[in-house]
Amino acid sequence: MNEKPPNSASLFLNEDAEKPTLPDKVDLRRRFRRAMEKRAGSMRQRIGSISKKSLKGFFRRNLFVLFTVASVVLGVILGFALRPHNLSMREIKYFSFPGELLMRMLKMLVLPLIVSSLVTGISSLDRRASGKMGVRAVVYYMVTTLIAVFIGIVIVMIIQPGKGSRDSPTVKSGNIESIQATDAFLDLIRNMFPPNLVEACFIQITKCCFCCDLQETVEETVPVSGSSAGVNALGLVVFSMCFGLVIGNMKEQGHALKEFFDCLNEAIMRLVAVIIWYAPVGILFLIAGKIVEMKDLAEVGGQLGMYTVSVIVGLLVHGLFVLPLLYFLVTRRNPYSFIGGLLQALITALGTSSSSATLPITFRCLEENNHVDKRVTRFVLPVGATINMDGTALYEAVAAIFIAQVNDMDLNFGQILTISITATAASIGAAGIPQAGLVTMVIVLTSVGLPTEDITLIIAVDWFLDRLRTTTNVLGDSLGAGIVEYLSREELQNQDADLRNSVIEENEKPYQLICQDNDTLSHLNNETTM
Repeated sequence: MNEKPPNSASLFLNEDAEKPTLPDKVDLRRRFRRAMEKRAGSMRQRIGSISKKSLKGFFRRNLFVLFTVASVVLGVILGFALRPHNLSMREIKYFSFPGELLMRMLKMLVLPLIVSSLVTGISSLDRRASGKMGVRAVVYYMVTTLIAVFIGIVIVMIIQPGKGSRDSPTVKSGNIESIQATDAFLDLIRNMFPPNLVEACFIQITKCCFCCDLQETVEETVPVSGSSAGVNALGLVVFSMCFGLVIGNMKEQGHALKEFFDCLNEAIMRLVAVIIWYAPVGILFLIAGKIVEMKDLAEVGGQLGMYTVSVIVGLLVHGLFVLPLLYFLVTRRNPYSFIGGLLQALITALGTSSSSATLPITFRCLEENNHVDKRVTRFVLPVGATINMDGTALYEAVAAIFIAQVNDMDLNFGQILTISITATAASIGAAGIPQAGLVTMVIVLTSVGLPTEDITLIIAVDWFLDRLRTTTNVLGDSLGAGIVEYLSREELQNQDADLRNSVIEENEKPYQLICQDNDTLSHLNNETTM
């Protein structure tokens, strides 16, 4: 009874409101078609704009990277193709000779490059900027190394590659000299202060141990001074940093020395630009020669497979996730585009297995591809190539716990903590030379009482893992340079502003002096005429 009759006007309004819905759908379809046609047209224009010139420009810009990637692929193919021929060691040495030449050429440039880059980099910074930059670099090195050790310990505890491996025939006879952790630490400090700079260019200080009879029934192991062949990079780094600080504080008096090291650094980088064309050839023969030299692939892939997988997984997690995440959190930039500019340096590290030998290529990639300030690269990279070894620290932690698992030893928390601290310290002392981590591995094993002769268990795969951890070391150094540059941008900008102001003042001084001299001369002339 209370229902109201429907209003005729409202019915007509609803009909009018519903009528435009069909045209709206048609308009949406038309708009969608037009948008798709526009996108298709833009894609056609882009495809049509790709000309021979643009392709040539792309290949010219990425020629080094393409050659290097191709050399790695060809080296792997060539190595496996030559394995059935059972080449002798002499034939393998002859075959690997082009790769040996590349290593010798790169190592030839390492010594002058470390000294000249550190001296020029630190002397061009003021004391405050260099101090802050150094603190940031050291904090980054310590944090990333501890993270790498933690990742390695977690992965080896989860995978447990050493369980049930003791009865395998991988155990080989060998005599490994035991090294006390205290002696190794003291050697590290001794190498920081070489008594002879010329000798430091080719000799490192080490301690040898021998037994002496104190009484008829008592023997004591006494460390004596010794040396080993190789550049004492740590001592040269410390000297170059101090020398650069002194030159920077001398200001005008040290300008001539600063210019000399600037010219030396520029000359070395031009030599790098020449040698870099030979790098793909050398990398090809280095990789192929190592594959041919391998004795038994079944042993490497079977009995040591899980250990190899543990190290590779740890290096991938640290290099592809942790380090890029740290770079992104600090800089808010895309880390993978930064890594893309380092591709040639990373492949060179994979081929040479030496972070020091890769140093010239790393300089070039950071400064030319990623446009990192030269003052940062010259300061951070030589120090990082000497003391920042994330991959080596991770590898040593994994290897030590793997050997403990092989010997059915359950490590407690204190022993694991000792391994982490010792692996971090030992990686700092590992020079950027091939298979240096295998030498410092003795220190880590000795610190927790593990048998050092069991290092022979992992020698079969060390040549391969050495290349992977070297690549991780180079990646960590390079991302560290990018992080330090971002954190030091204010100091660098202030220094640039001070430098511009000083140049303006110097340009104004001669003009004022000339004016004063002219005024005094005119005044004297007036007095003489009077």
